[in-house]
Amino acid sequence: MKLIIAYIQPHKLEDVKQALAKADVGKMSVTNSLGCGAQKGYHESYRGVEFDVNLLKKVRLEIGVNQDFVQKTIDTIISAARTGEIGDGKIFVVNLEECIRIRTGEKGNAAIG
Repeated sequence: MKLIIAYIQPHKLEDVKQALAKADVGKMSVTNSLGCGAQKGYHESYRGVEFDVNLLKKVRLEIGVNQDFVQKTIDTIISAARTGEIGDGKIFVVNLEECIRIRTGEKGNAAIG
């Protein structure tokens, strides 16, 4: 079991969700987040006050998958989120030690679904 954490551009969320649904990956958590990476932000002026905006809006997806779905999920996110520009995002794959479905008490692969 793996936990796939992806940071993507907010405007690509619908594309990624639709692509994942077509790939039979329908269970995910989505969180708005702020972050900086290679984009490094931008400089802005508001009412004569200049400031740097270095935390940019991103969307964080968390998807727990069985081993059979890991590469398919990664490939789907990449194909749907890629624009070719700096700031497309990152994907982290983390070992998932345990998963427990609260309603039934199922554990492991059965709990992920």
